[in-house]
Amino acid sequence: MVNFIRVKDVKIGGNNPLVFIAGVCIIESEDWTFDIAKELKQIAQSLEIPFIFKASYDKANRSSVDSFRGIGFESGLKVLKKIKEKLDIPILTDVHCQTEIDDVSKIVDVIQIPAFLCRQTSLIIKAGSTGRAINVKKGQFLSPFEVGNVIEKLKSAGNEKVMITERGYSFGYNNLVVDMRSFPIMKKFGYPVIYDVTHSLMLPGGEGIASGGEREYIPYLARGAVAVGIDGVFMEVHNEPDKALSDKATVYPIDKIYDLVKQLRDIDRLIKGFFSK
Repeated sequence: MVNFIRVKDVKIGGNNPLVFIAGVCIIESEDWTFDIAKELKQIAQSLEIPFIFKASYDKANRSSVDSFRGIGFESGLKVLKKIKEKLDIPILTDVHCQTEIDDVSKIVDVIQIPAFLCRQTSLIIKAGSTGRAINVKKGQFLSPFEVGNVIEKLKSAGNEKVMITERGYSFGYNNLVVDMRSFPIMKKFGYPVIYDVTHSLMLPGGEGIASGGEREYIPYLARGAVAVGIDGVFMEVHNEPDKALSDKATVYPIDKIYDLVKQLRDIDRLIKGFFSK
């Protein structure tokens, strides 16, 4: 049974410190994405919290065909490679089809399986076969008990560097709800459990041609999940949320990140202190 996994110098799970997985919903431009990554790294360093940078080169599941999807596969990978090399930080990005995986695995440290694709067996096995750490977003239609099947698919590819991320369960139309019981249920499988707080507060398709969201509840749910005992927090940020080209209703203002992450770090230390006694 795996207690923790390692991504470069970052240990995730077990009784290791809470990991901060954060970045941009989508690469809007090279310079902007680099600046966000640099600022997040500085925040993480000042708080002495492990950090993995997240960015997407493509958003394949936008509500509308007219929605911005990104700067393209090749251009996006070049941006991720530059950030990794110049800032010396681990990188996470998501894949949407098997043909992307080989090129992505040469650059990133964590390959993410999007929530809507978490049951796509061939995609999961192909990603697992790269040997990279794999973060699987639990689908909005999947119970926490069912993630064991996803883990077994990755193990069949010889990969046990697995993380499972909660991002809410569909609750009626255009709404998600997070059941805090899901965290201890999923942790019983023996792999790190992450909480995607920004996506869990989306209102999928809530605005017709776009998703809405309830950004104001991010601090509350994040603090609650850390108190339950998760291994990492996943967040998307923006310097001007209302101008974001994707998920503008839920990306968190980067100028508020320091205070929130400090709270989360302190809660994590308190909770883990109880278990270490």
